[in-house]
Amino acid sequence: MTATVAVHGLFLGGSEVEAADGRTFPVIDPATGEPIAEVADAGAEDARAALAAAHAAAPGWASTPPRVRSRILRRAFELVTERAEEFAALITAEMGKTLTDSRGEVAYGASFLEWFAEEAVRIGGRNAVAPSGFGAISVVQEPVGLCYAITPWNFPLAMITRKVGPALAAGNTMIVKPAEATPLTALLMARVLTEAGLPPGVLSVLPCQNPTAVSDTVFADPWLRKLTFTGSTAVGRMLLARAADGVLRTSMELGGNAPLLVFEDADLDVAVDGAMAAKMRNGGQACTAANRFLVHNSVRAEFVDRLTARIEALRVGAGADPGSEVGPMITERQRAAVHTLVSAALADGAVLRTGGTPLPGNGFFYAPTVLDEVPADSRIVSEEIFGPVAAIRGFDTEDEALAAANATDYGLAAYLFTTDFARVQRVSAALQAGMVGVNRGLISDAAAPFGGIKASGLGSEGGSEGLHEYLNTKYVALPKY
Repeated sequence: MTATVAVHGLFLGGSEVEAADGRTFPVIDPATGEPIAEVADAGAEDARAALAAAHAAAPGWASTPPRVRSRILRRAFELVTERAEEFAALITAEMGKTLTDSRGEVAYGASFLEWFAEEAVRIGGRNAVAPSGFGAISVVQEPVGLCYAITPWNFPLAMITRKVGPALAAGNTMIVKPAEATPLTALLMARVLTEAGLPPGVLSVLPCQNPTAVSDTVFADPWLRKLTFTGSTAVGRMLLARAADGVLRTSMELGGNAPLLVFEDADLDVAVDGAMAAKMRNGGQACTAANRFLVHNSVRAEFVDRLTARIEALRVGAGADPGSEVGPMITERQRAAVHTLVSAALADGAVLRTGGTPLPGNGFFYAPTVLDEVPADSRIVSEEIFGPVAAIRGFDTEDEALAAANATDYGLAAYLFTTDFARVQRVSAALQAGMVGVNRGLISDAAAPFGGIKASGLGSEGGSEGLHEYLNTKYVALPKY
């Protein structure tokens, strides 16, 4: 480790501390393959310390007036906004996305703090006379209890704030295990929340290289009441099985395989702009990224030509480089997985329009790629790509397009482009997805519920629905006076 590589601790009890056994692990810049920091490697003893801190802080935080919780979250929003460039530079350094994308993530991530600061004072209930006349019904909302959040690497700030925001607004304590690849942003966010006034112990952040010891310890705690996870469906299924033992409340935002449908009456300028946003944001490393392009055959040639020209012109480079439009893959393993899918599609008969290869030199870069005439049975159609690759197929009828769009175990996001409002209503109703974008490629909003159906998950994040994921409903039966 060189002298220029900073060392960061775990976040416990309101400050950064060393891991109990003193171990650390490196954080790698995906643009160079070189370490940029060392981070404390949490283990079982550290998890027990975080649990003890959460238990101690829980009664006081749950009884903190909602207005006070709101002000802390509002102040955290202001601090993140003030330090937007610091957050953006850190996200780019550890995750690789361009500074433009990182700045967008900072604004998006901060918006969850702002939204849930407002929602904290709107936790309601209801009172009513029982229809029988025998007494009254009182319904109240209470904090669900200790929460465990496991977050991914692709949006290291936003995936934290959209879990921490509602958990804290509702009065819960929380332990966060950030992705091994991107722990630095999570640690900075914890420091900012403490600066905003969050009491020690309410939030702990436990980076670790091997999550088994930490997760096993947290799951064994009888006070754990909520699990929230964003990541792959395969890992989500294993975590759901673990959660069943404790009958935990769960929010699971899992894998996606989003279709993007372009109908014959679509405005192609709008469709190509939307396709670029839905596919290339974050270098395609997003669960909502368009995975399968389904384009009406009467406009497919023109759409493919336009999209290819746009994608071919993208400038690939380190995220921190001025003018860079596509950064690296997060790891060499992820780049290899993308290339395997592209190679298999070409072997199946897909037509390569541009890209299709890893780029030479340092870092984990992959050429932005367009594949046309992708066979329906190709792996790239059924598996999440998670890279800068647009896989295109044609269709002739609306029913054919819908059948192809819904032919997946996943159901997170879907996109459609048309100028026919009746078609908008028909198709958005028929698409099997938790979120549908109409003539737009960006759909995420802190004020809207984010979540999927089928193998894409359970529950919602964002919107008023996101707060209810962290609240229990209690009915109090009152006597007649």
